[in-house]
Amino acid sequence: MQQRPLGRTGLSVAPLCLGAMNFGDPTTPDESARMIDRAIDGGINMIDVADVYAGGESEKIVGAALAANGKRDDIVLATKVGMARGAGDAAQWHRRQHIVASCEQSLTSLQTDHIDLYQLHRPTFASVPQEETLAAFDELVQAGKVRHIGASTHPAWFLMEALSISERDGLARYETEQPPYNLLDRRIENELLPLCRKYGVGVLPWSPLGGGILAGRYNDGIPEDARATRRPQVKDRITTRAVEVARELAKLAADRDMTVTQLALLWCKDQSGITAPIIGPRTSEQLDDAIGVLDATLDDETRAACDALVHPGNAVADFHNTSFWMTATVET
Repeated sequence: MQQRPLGRTGLSVAPLCLGAMNFGDPTTPDESARMIDRAIDGGINMIDVADVYAGGESEKIVGAALAANGKRDDIVLATKVGMARGAGDAAQWHRRQHIVASCEQSLTSLQTDHIDLYQLHRPTFASVPQEETLAAFDELVQAGKVRHIGASTHPAWFLMEALSISERDGLARYETEQPPYNLLDRRIENELLPLCRKYGVGVLPWSPLGGGILAGRYNDGIPEDARATRRPQVKDRITTRAVEVARELAKLAADRDMTVTQLALLWCKDQSGITAPIIGPRTSEQLDDAIGVLDATLDDETRAACDALVHPGNAVADFHNTSFWMTATVET
């Protein structure tokens, strides 16, 4: 398996990243630990988590699993900060005091003395200057508590501004961006991906399976136990056109002796400018299915067939619907 450079960090990662959002809720700690071991044994060497996942339990589960298997130094460990927690002005989560304090908590939870990639979970545009946030991250880098920093779900213009500030002020710069990206929502191809290719920013897409839509989860309606029944933003992404694309993708996958989830993941993994899609398996079976595409390559014929379903740069479901800065409509 050929690894890929993680931006300009000098680190190399497998073309899939293990996301830990389900660890602790709903996946049990024991099953989560087994999945971490399986992922590493299968060739995945990056784990992504966040301080808000499962109320902080996900970080603790990841830390305990790596302490038990002794493989902390074998993987690139990434976590995130800056998602609102509790009451109060949301902007406080991007200020130095919170970022530094949250880093200390994450280090404790993860049972490590450094975080390889520390990411800002969401942008704040007006309340906190980027200079303050970037200076806080730089402080952590200079202290050796963080090796590299990254962004998540930032618009291209805001990411470019951050890169310019870092260069101007001599601060650590964002080496990665973590946007929503899948066959149903390809809008980052218009500006964000070209920017990242130009400036050597690694791209770690979240929701490469379209939140289960591309897996066929919603082909016959919304199951009672689905996340869409509990989270309005997830339900709003399930459009008639998105379900039609999922059905057509399943036919393409069957013709190629693949599962539909494997084809959806392979498509995302092999798009230009992508470093490693983040998979968020809930079960070991889902993890094994994803590992099956690590060594696979998307051929030109299949790429063209996928492009025919959703044209480059377009969208049939809105995976930016929690990002108030993205206002473009999609084909539903």
